[in-house]
Amino acid sequence: MLPAILGKKIGMTQVFEPTGQRVPVTLVQAGPCVVLQVKRADGKDRYNAVQLGFADVKPHRSTLPEIGHARKAQTAPKAFVREIRLQEPTDKAVGDTVTVGLFEDAGVKFVDVIGVTKGRGFQGGMKRWGFGGQPASHGTERKHRSPGSIGGRGQNRGTSGAVKKGKRMAGHMGNARRTAPCQALVGVDAEHNLLLIAGSVPGPVGGFVVVRKSKTRS
Repeated sequence: MLPAILGKKIGMTQVFEPTGQRVPVTLVQAGPCVVLQVKRADGKDRYNAVQLGFADVKPHRSTLPEIGHARKAQTAPKAFVREIRLQEPTDKAVGDTVTVGLFEDAGVKFVDVIGVTKGRGFQGGMKRWGFGGQPASHGTERKHRSPGSIGGRGQNRGTSGAVKKGKRMAGHMGNARRTAPCQALVGVDAEHNLLLIAGSVPGPVGGFVVVRKSKTRS
């Protein structure tokens, strides 16, 4: 099975290498995850995958279909459920448990972390895109953080003066699915179900993430 697991970002700490160098790391409480469903290419699903569930949720905060789906694995409904696509059929069965020991056994050194970034609400062009703004000296009145011209014909000769699709403007920022690729996996604490990751981990503290073996670096 592809080394992949669901978890929750719980904060940061630091570890020290044998040379004495300090390494800041993010702690991810990963697993144990329950296998809720197994899909196989030779079956009706026509592809290989395993569905994992993490973090129990109270039944009254779930739905009847989710409760019945989890009951097939003899477990409680889960707060975070994701499907992991596989190249080969898995040896796991419904009801099995996946722990961080999977990464330790496979000798994984780099991981991809998938999460939802922090929501920033509605933001202007300077914060959202890094625009420089208008001059702060004489002549600018109440327009210091304005993005400037957005529909000028000079930049769009041969077309209309309308604002073109994809124009970088003010709008909703954050709260988007992001993948931080190729982050260093510094350590695995199987006793406390922790992964120590040096690098970017999308989302706020307490946010759910998917951690898998890096697709670009072994």
